[in-house]
Amino acid sequence: MNIKVRFADLKDIAAIADMDGGLSTAQLIWKLQHKEIIIAISKPEGRAIGFIRLEYLWSKQPYISLIRVIPDEQRKGVGKKLLAFAESFLAGRGLTKLYSSSQEDEAEPQQWHRHVGFTECGIINGINDGVGEVMFVKSLPAG
Repeated sequence: MNIKVRFADLKDIAAIADMDGGLSTAQLIWKLQHKEIIIAISKPEGRAIGFIRLEYLWSKQPYISLIRVIPDEQRKGVGKKLLAFAESFLAGRGLTKLYSSSQEDEAEPQQWHRHVGFTECGIINGINDGVGEVMFVKSLPAG
């Protein structure tokens, strides 16, 4: 599959809103303007098939707050390509670690994190209606 990965921009807002559903239009616009959403587009169709939404813990530690790939494109390397783009960008800014998380009861997302090089680094209890959030960290390549 031919995939283009890039920073999302305003023309992608409808596709991201459809896949995300968690942020308001104003929040999405802000994130687009600050290069905090990375999108995967299938070629030649030009269809949005996945994205990563970045946050910064304590305004400095990069964190994947959401990674989503549409169901019919899962298990085809889209998530890995999105992650590689994010890692390259962040390492180029001199950052050395990337954080992510998964709910404690989500075995498959936890397995994916480990498969792509994340290691477990803690748990936050009580933020998901009684289900803990498993935290992961990954060292970034030298930029």
